[in-house]
Amino acid sequence: MTRLARWVRPPAWSGRIPWRRIGAATGVFAVSVAGLALGLYLCGATGVDVGPFRATMAVTPSLYGDTEVVLPPLGSLQLDSHDGPARLMVRLDALDRARTEALITDPAGITAASRTAVDDVRAGVTRLVLRTTAVAVLAAMLLAALVYRRMTRVAWSGGLALAVMMSAFGAAFGTFNPGALREPRYEGLLANAPSVMGNAQRIADRYDEYAAQLQKLVSNVGNLYATVQNLPVYSPEDDNLRVLHVSDLHLNPAAWGVIRTVVENFHIDVVVDTGDITDWGSEPEKAFVASIALLKVPYVYIRGNHDSPVTEAAVAAQPNAIVLDNKVVNVAGLTIAGIGDPRFTPDKGQEPAGEGQSKATLERVIGIGDRLADTIGRQPGDMVDLALVHDPTSAGPLAGYAPVVLAGHLHHREVRKLGDDETMLMVQGSTGGAGLRGLEGDKPTPLTMSVLYFDDNRMLMAYDDITVGGTGLAEVALSRHVVEDPSTSPAAQPGASPRPIPTRTR
Repeated sequence: MTRLARWVRPPAWSGRIPWRRIGAATGVFAVSVAGLALGLYLCGATGVDVGPFRATMAVTPSLYGDTEVVLPPLGSLQLDSHDGPARLMVRLDALDRARTEALITDPAGITAASRTAVDDVRAGVTRLVLRTTAVAVLAAMLLAALVYRRMTRVAWSGGLALAVMMSAFGAAFGTFNPGALREPRYEGLLANAPSVMGNAQRIADRYDEYAAQLQKLVSNVGNLYATVQNLPVYSPEDDNLRVLHVSDLHLNPAAWGVIRTVVENFHIDVVVDTGDITDWGSEPEKAFVASIALLKVPYVYIRGNHDSPVTEAAVAAQPNAIVLDNKVVNVAGLTIAGIGDPRFTPDKGQEPAGEGQSKATLERVIGIGDRLADTIGRQPGDMVDLALVHDPTSAGPLAGYAPVVLAGHLHHREVRKLGDDETMLMVQGSTGGAGLRGLEGDKPTPLTMSVLYFDDNRMLMAYDDITVGGTGLAEVALSRHVVEDPSTSPAAQPGASPRPIPTRTR
């Protein structure tokens, strides 16, 4: 046999497993992965401008992949965008001051900024891939140098880290799902406000439409953040009492979902309902009020003109409900007085509304205000924190007996001072969108409710008016009103109300 043949012939299998080599290779791989993960955790994030936002992108190890878009303080969106061991996190940290001011002053600013959103995200992802790959390789080599102090194994660690990152990104791009925005999972305040994303059900499985949807997301959330910057300054304290005022649900089941969301996310202490929870007050409608028990906070209710004694009894049967009919109670630290409407007119044809009412009916409606004022007057202190009536026509006699009177019935919001300038009348719209009647006009009647904030002295400090678009719940709006000192505020003059600054998501 020639010398060359002996040199190229492979060594004979000895039958022994090379455990030392396997252990060494496993150790190098473990050090590489550990260094890679540590590098990504410490230095893997990169900043990027997305429309008006200053965003942070990061890659973290994961078993399932996916993308998380964090929108503080609203919550987050979980997108099934890809598979693999790399999870993409995008956090919208803040608005750039200069760009935000431009958005506010220029009506077309948000639209223009959103057009570049897709390019911004693409550039950010490219930068993130390059940065994380470099960081992972460098971190793996540094850790290997500390552990082994041998250049061969340091080089192997760097190569393995590069291979792992390329495999992870390759799996992500290979399994990329452009239709991920069709079925996002919402967490936090976004859990019940998917309108931020628009009508996601109509998105097709094509990247172009994915890009268009991303533009819409940036535009809508940009509107939300830009207008939040201008909300009147008031930060509710943790110990503030929070009252949710609802009225005129009119048998609309969609109202309960919105109410539950507000109760949970605004940490409501008590819900106040100023009547017309049903339409006809019939026996079958009793099942509708069972959702009261799901709220798990006190629910104070007075009867409206569409509610019968059957309805009132069904509400009273709920474990957390308190029915007021010319009574005064203390709930969650507030003294609340209320009285039911004297009429039962489910058929609107029986009695015209407003000024068209007969003199006898008008006297009855005003008379219950007198009765409730008399009941309050017999209480120690001669004043309560809240008074409840269904029809605002009944509120007049309560001037001076309560700083705040809540009412409904009109299906539109109204805030004004009663005659003595010390009592504020707050008329709620329809939390049920006026029921089926809300579909009679050109546009569905929106669902409305308000959150009232009371301080330690049980004084009303501010209130948020919440409006949810009618059929389809396609729009959500929040208006913050700060209640100023009546002695110094021009807004406290008769007939005036605080000027709202709306916040909208579509």
